[in-house]
Amino acid sequence: QVQLVESGGGLVQAGGSLRLSCAASGRTFSPYTMGWFRQAPGNEREFVAGISWSSWSITNAYYADSVKGRFTISRDNAKNTIYLQVNSLKLEDTAVYYCAATPRSRATMQHEYGYWGQGTQVTVSS
Repeated sequence: QVQLVESGGGLVQAGGSLRLSCAASGRTFSPYTMGWFRQAPGNEREFVAGISWSSWSITNAYYADSVKGRFTISRDNAKNTIYLQVNSLKLEDTAVYYCAATPRSRATMQHEYGYWGQGTQVTVSS
């Protein structure tokens, strides 16, 4: 079992920034690919970013087209934590952001992730 707890959400003006965190506990964190998803009211949950891990400690980050160049995902295996730096926020970035984990080497679909946090709300105002 892996337990995930997100934090760092809040209310921010358009153009602003936030750093979301996801702390993991339970089973060994390192071999898991970690991802961020988001869900806006009335919308499906969508993939935002993912970061893999390898035995050589080389990570591979990948992003949804809608956030490329604005969002950055990173991980600190020593702290069992991943981060999502969100910059140049837009009104359409308003959503609940979820952290997720999977033993797959790469994953962008909800059903590929078996562990989920409770989410943190990000609200962007004009």
